[in-house]
Amino acid sequence: MCGIVGILGQRPAAPVILDSLRRLEYRGYDSAGIVALDGGVMDRRRSSGKLSALAELLEAQPLAGTSGLGHTRWATHGRPVEANAHPHRAGPVAVVHNGIIENYLDLRRQLEAEGWGFGSETDSEVIATLCAAFLRRGLVPEDAAAATLARLRGAYALCLMFDGADDLMICARRGSPLVIGHGEGEMFVGSDALALAPLTGRLTYLEEGDWAVLTRRSMVIHDAEGRRANRPLHHLEAGDFLAEKGPYPHFMLKEIHEQPGVAARVLGSWTARGDGTVTCDAAGLGWARVPRLTIAACGTACLAGQVGKIWLERIARLPVEIEIASEFRYREPPLPEGGVTLVISQSGETADTLAALRYAKEAGQRTLGLVNVPTSTIAREVDVALATHAGPEIGVASTKAFTAQLLCLLGFTVMVARQRGTLDEADERRWIGALSSVPRLIAETLAAEPAIAAAAAGALAPASDAIFVGRGLMYPLALEGALKLKEITYIHAEGHAAGELKHGPIALVDATVPVVALAPSDGLFDKLDSNIREIMARDGRVLLLTDAAGAARLGEAAWRTIVLPDCEPFLQPFVQAVAIQLLAYHCALARGTDIDQPRNLAKSVTVE
Repeated sequence: MCGIVGILGQRPAAPVILDSLRRLEYRGYDSAGIVALDGGVMDRRRSSGKLSALAELLEAQPLAGTSGLGHTRWATHGRPVEANAHPHRAGPVAVVHNGIIENYLDLRRQLEAEGWGFGSETDSEVIATLCAAFLRRGLVPEDAAAATLARLRGAYALCLMFDGADDLMICARRGSPLVIGHGEGEMFVGSDALALAPLTGRLTYLEEGDWAVLTRRSMVIHDAEGRRANRPLHHLEAGDFLAEKGPYPHFMLKEIHEQPGVAARVLGSWTARGDGTVTCDAAGLGWARVPRLTIAACGTACLAGQVGKIWLERIARLPVEIEIASEFRYREPPLPEGGVTLVISQSGETADTLAALRYAKEAGQRTLGLVNVPTSTIAREVDVALATHAGPEIGVASTKAFTAQLLCLLGFTVMVARQRGTLDEADERRWIGALSSVPRLIAETLAAEPAIAAAAAGALAPASDAIFVGRGLMYPLALEGALKLKEITYIHAEGHAAGELKHGPIALVDATVPVVALAPSDGLFDKLDSNIREIMARDGRVLLLTDAAGAARLGEAAWRTIVLPDCEPFLQPFVQAVAIQLLAYHCALARGTDIDQPRNLAKSVTVE
């Protein structure tokens, strides 16, 4: 969500901060600002809207100084206006903050009673004001910061700077990620390693409850108990940060087209021994004795988990519960002795998913994390971390991370099935051989892009509402198709199990509501055929996503038909996923929406 950049540098800070903030645009934001310290005095520039507005302001009113803080804000408390943009100032203190301070109203009332004023509607301004109040009582900045952190309740990643302290920055995290970058006589802070990519590859990740005192040449970290702590130094190569659009007009389209290569990379990691068997770090958990797997995730990752549930139950005969992470811990569900919980998160920092993980650990569950960022909080806190190897995903709407999650879940399913005895060694080799066709199948699906683009522009783009339907493995894909469409086109879309249409949703069907039917010719095709004909009998306009056999049976009756590659039924999610991504992308393109940064959305949801 919000982005943080902090610099104690040797060069003018504002241009470097602005460039780093641009690398965080994918996270979603609605205002931005920078504060810089020059001659012992801080000055700031803030604007609502995109970074281009801030850049114009800085060109007209430059900021001097080699120390500074920058921020992109996704509104939680207060409107997306300049007064609510970060950095916030109170007396000699400036702060940038991600997260939510739950007790900010109580703190604000106490500070107002002491005579302090406030210029914003945000919870974040309370942090700077509280710290300034402690300074007024005679505390030095480090002690004032510690006293401030002790009063805060909620989730935060934050950085503080002080007038008269050109070589000092204090940062802290609780519930939201923060990383420190080490340069040559410089120190950097970011909410995401990607922001620091041009500056350094030497990184220290703060752990939960940590706070750090930084100078250009030193770093002192304190843990949640106030004790000095050592955190490991990570070395990242330039390729780990790669995030350029290249010849593509949008990151989303680039990332869609990267999927054959991503699939090949994922397969390589799961078949590293090269003997036709699965390589998985979770193999040592004794899956033959696991009574139940609980999967917790949010959004698209949760839908990947729904596909994984079907595979695991059908192929490995492992009972699986799929949980929406934001609801999971509030239900206080009983978890079985000997059970395992798998959390799925692209960023590895999703607040609700992290909370679900901690609930599972407290309940005595062994834990797995399927993440795209191997240094993330979830990766560090689970018993076993499984990497998706999707590479940086910048577009807010997930594409390659989703298919990478699916491929990992299918590889995981094969490993579990082998341990539970539902597949033998020969079966395992056949499955791995079939999985090796996924990069080719995705590439063949991408070849259908012109037909998908035409259908998107002609059939979906003019609509105000749309329905996606599927059965079996296609039901979670129907939900994902509806989610993708609403995320980037702002068309109201719903996904339904096709067999449930008669139980209410068919009342929505008429000639103005296109229905996208995910209809591979699998064992459920005959059932879906009947559902589709029920839609068409009510003047419903059906956009059919199917294979050659399905097109031969239903293509003439459908409004529009897209023919996708033939493949084994259990591989259809990869083909259909790419098709619905392209459908949503080209519909958004036709409607002229902001594809990579859709309104109101953030890439990494680090608040509840």
